[in-house]
Amino acid sequence: MKRPDWPYHPMVRRRVPISHANAAPVFRCAHPAVSQHLKVLKDAGLVDETAVGTRRIYRLNPVSVAALRDQLDLFWDRALSGFQDAAERDHPAAPGQHEEQQ
Repeated sequence: MKRPDWPYHPMVRRRVPISHANAAPVFRCAHPAVSQHLKVLKDAGLVDETAVGTRRIYRLNPVSVAALRDQLDLFWDRALSGFQDAAERDHPAAPGQHEEQQ
């Protein structure tokens, strides 16, 4: 399976506004799928929509994306900490072994 290159696409990396018509080829999916995804992202507040003539232009909402990132970081910090605690509880370090310092 080929790795999707959309996270690395220049339009995404630079957060360039994109129209619905231009999004389908970038994300390699059909126009109805793009519409559905953009609606979900817009409803979640992750993208802003602006009307330019008959076109809709979408851009990432940096404040909302940063808030989502903070929530995901907190989630993974808690999950990985819990996993580490469980692993150390189930398999304590042998005497004389040094634990990694953070």
